[in-house]
Amino acid sequence: MASENSDWSDDGRYVAPTVAQSVKILVVGAFGVGKTTLIGSVSEIAPLRTEETMTLASVGVDSLTGLDDKATTTVAMDFGRITVSPDVVLYLFGTPGQRRFWDLWEGLAEGAVGALVLIDTRRIEDSFEVFDQLETRTGMPFAVAVNDFPGAPRYGADQLREALDLLPDTPIVHCDARNKESSAQALIKLVEHALHFPASEKALT
Repeated sequence: MASENSDWSDDGRYVAPTVAQSVKILVVGAFGVGKTTLIGSVSEIAPLRTEETMTLASVGVDSLTGLDDKATTTVAMDFGRITVSPDVVLYLFGTPGQRRFWDLWEGLAEGAVGALVLIDTRRIEDSFEVFDQLETRTGMPFAVAVNDFPGAPRYGADQLREALDLLPDTPIVHCDARNKESSAQALIKLVEHALHFPASEKALT
């Protein structure tokens, strides 16, 4: 209650006094897979966004195949927060999808327990470099969330695991990045997976 902690209120602006652990999560993926949308859908605070309007300078650099309505792009990071239980809160850091912004990953990854990798099955090949970047530059555990865009091809878990060259224990879940509950379940699955790795426990505070 607010009387127990004058810096907290139940309007979502502050972390509840019952929270004992904070967990940093990366939300990564190729350009246009829905990272900003997912963080915006689950965040209990107004998300911090660093979106800029796309200009003619991106023509021939950022592929808009299948992204006819996309007019902005993240250039630094997205940030949000979600309390997943009375004692655990997740801090979400979304990374830019384009290769030219990947130097930001190293700083954003520091202290994170794992990464949720969003993929779009309409452009699954765009994700290959993201996995390479994640594995070579962070080495952290990750889970894969298939953002189910309308009309996108549907593949079974075994097909996706083979196409993405994933280890047998890498979780694969489906989600709708626009839906809070669906997105939250994907994040919880990642946390459950990440906490099986001893190194990840060091990132819990």
